[in-house]
Amino acid sequence: MFDTDKTELPEPLNRREVTDAAIAMLDEQGTVVGWTRAAERLVGYPAGGAVGRSAAAMLPFPQEELCVSEFAKQCRARGGWSGTVAVRHRDGRTLNVRLRILLLWGRHGAVRWLVSVTDAGALSSVATNGSVRESLLTRAPIGIVVGDPQLRCIWTNDVVERIDGLPCERRFGRRVTDSIPGFEAEALEAVMRQVLESGTSAVHEFRAWPPVDRRREHAFSASFFCLQDAGGQALGVCSMTVDVTGSQRVRERLAILSEASTRIGTTLDVMQTGQELADVAVPVLADYATVDLAESIPFGEEPLAHIGPNGGRTPVLRRAGVASIHPGIPESPWACTEKVFVPPASPFTSVLRMGRSHLEPVLDTSAGTWLDRDPARARTIHENGMHSLMIVPIRARRSMLGVAVFIRTEDPVPFQEDDLLLAEELVTRAALCLDNARQYAREHAAALALQRNLLPHRLRSGVAVEVASRYLPADADAGVGGDWFDVIELSGARVALVVGDVVGHGINAAATMGQLRTAVRTLADLDLPPDELLAHLDDTVRRLTEEDADAPEHGSVVLGATCLYAVYDPVTRRCAMARAGHLPPVITDPQGQVTFPDLPAGAPLGLGLGPFDFETVELELPEGSVLALYTDGLVETRDDDIDVGMHRLGATLAAHAGRPLEELSTQVTETLATQASSDDVTLLLVRTRTLSPTQVASWDLPNEPFAVRTARHVAARQLSEWGLERLVTTTELIVSELLSNAIHHSTGPIRLRLIQHQVLTCEVFDTSPNYPRLRHSRSTDENGRGLFLIAQLSRRWGSRSAMGGKIVWAEQVSTPAEI
Repeated sequence: MFDTDKTELPEPLNRREVTDAAIAMLDEQGTVVGWTRAAERLVGYPAGGAVGRSAAAMLPFPQEELCVSEFAKQCRARGGWSGTVAVRHRDGRTLNVRLRILLLWGRHGAVRWLVSVTDAGALSSVATNGSVRESLLTRAPIGIVVGDPQLRCIWTNDVVERIDGLPCERRFGRRVTDSIPGFEAEALEAVMRQVLESGTSAVHEFRAWPPVDRRREHAFSASFFCLQDAGGQALGVCSMTVDVTGSQRVRERLAILSEASTRIGTTLDVMQTGQELADVAVPVLADYATVDLAESIPFGEEPLAHIGPNGGRTPVLRRAGVASIHPGIPESPWACTEKVFVPPASPFTSVLRMGRSHLEPVLDTSAGTWLDRDPARARTIHENGMHSLMIVPIRARRSMLGVAVFIRTEDPVPFQEDDLLLAEELVTRAALCLDNARQYAREHAAALALQRNLLPHRLRSGVAVEVASRYLPADADAGVGGDWFDVIELSGARVALVVGDVVGHGINAAATMGQLRTAVRTLADLDLPPDELLAHLDDTVRRLTEEDADAPEHGSVVLGATCLYAVYDPVTRRCAMARAGHLPPVITDPQGQVTFPDLPAGAPLGLGLGPFDFETVELELPEGSVLALYTDGLVETRDDDIDVGMHRLGATLAAHAGRPLEELSTQVTETLATQASSDDVTLLLVRTRTLSPTQVASWDLPNEPFAVRTARHVAARQLSEWGLERLVTTTELIVSELLSNAIHHSTGPIRLRLIQHQVLTCEVFDTSPNYPRLRHSRSTDENGRGLFLIAQLSRRWGSRSAMGGKIVWAEQVSTPAEI
């Protein structure tokens, strides 16, 4: 019975708001029959939207509702349940919560369930959250009484009898003052009336001698919650009473959890997170702790595969964290990052297989145990005095990540159940951080793989230029961005130079960049002039933007881009370029003179202002000139105008003009990109080369059939001078077909040109604007096989526009090593 002679605790401790415990009441079928304002604050549903509905409606996945009935049977068999689950907020987001389900009894064996839900993210707050919440966290016994609006008991549980000694049968239908007269009962009823009238929650603390321990006074904390019906009216009041005599130890453990929330998961590095878990556990919980993760976890790969009931393949673990009270950690034969031997048929594999913790208060090292199969570990246990063991599975989002091991050596007190609960709480917190780090590692690896595949692995510049590049993404963690650059080999020893910038940075910008880079390469194969290529690219960007607008659920990805496209010909030393809203190149001649070419800016890609937005400009470049193509991230700063950065770039190039391009690239990026840029930084340096006149031969031919014989003769003679006699036969055939087509389809003069560089290029110019098209000839056709023959004899062939007509070309490998 309560001691009615004891005085009440001071007023500040008697009543305080409990803001983080959401209470609901369910019937035996899982239908919500009582709701609280705290529950509405947590999950967003008002009483009218929750009462009368199945609690399964708040599960995040509809298919989980099928498991509710089976789960209810298990709860009844166990008398309740507690753990961490996910629930769905009214606005659709998912909340991770700590859930405790308690069984209540009514008259004639009727059953109700009292559900307490606490936001898992709020568990780090310790000082003012109330003793009931602490008890929910530590699974301590809670006495529950639910009264009607007249404060008469209608539901209760078995724990209450251990607090006041009153059996359930004598409690039903009676008020507290009727069952247990006295000053304390009247004080409790006063709080209950206040809760009913205000609809809020309150806490009342008192002292008593419970019948189970008459020898000493106990401190109790009672929390009261107003239960509402579907109309939001007071349905009754629920009181939850807990013995807080030993709450000091609970508070200490909550303090550990609070500290863990600030010390675990400070980075997205898997190995560091594992070490943080071990460091938190030692020495407050264990004398020695290890964290071993599946070998694939640090690399962002999948967690451990399911281990069958007979053990199956022994999992491979890697040590991610280790801590000890002893300097040098003599207990651990494995250092961090090393593979850890997992003995088969041991508690380790059992924990990994079953997903349940293993508690061994007194570690059994006698003969006949699993340690017989692991003599090295048995020797370590004896040498270091290990006497108590806990092994806790590291699980997150239904995936097994590894195990955490806690051992006592110097502390003589064996691990108990409450130690295991604390260890599980620590591991649960760390598991989410570890899984987040794992997913980040996976996404980071995917992003880097994406970037590696989107940007050129190796710049192939042919004989036309020497190149060097630098790329520094603004999103340094992901390593990807929207800038791109490329060097594309074209026909006739020419080379295309590209630099572009998609608005934004990160993986979305990188994906868009990949689409544009592919489009540029495809258009470059058509040998379009720079202005025409940018016009087609502009159409591509507009189409991508329209596709994004048609799928708003995916978010807008293409917001705009800029690009500079240039084509350099080492035969003529001429460079044709055009830009679409991009910064102009910087050109440094061999004497170190810097110029910014007067190149029309053009509109950024995606605006679609018309086919004449872009204009090509041609320049003649001395051999050895250096072109710098770059993005605004290199020259733009918060403090200076972009012109200042551009002139700083020009000055750096001029000061180091003669240096190798790799050294020059490093010098430029170190000089200009000294501060952390908010935009991606890209630099492409190109030094021009020139083909020797002896590597090029050309002939003007009449548009007459006899010109074919002349062309074959002069081509064969030129190949002999170049030492390419082995190509004479195939070249004669290619020249014959190209000249025949030119004569057949054009009326003006014809020009034949041979270029010897890395390959042998054969070009034929004619005045016809029509491009040849390869087609499959039927067996009865007399014509149409010439281009097929050229395709078979050459490495590649194609055509491009030229002033006054077109050029049809074919390439052959010029050295035996390239065959």
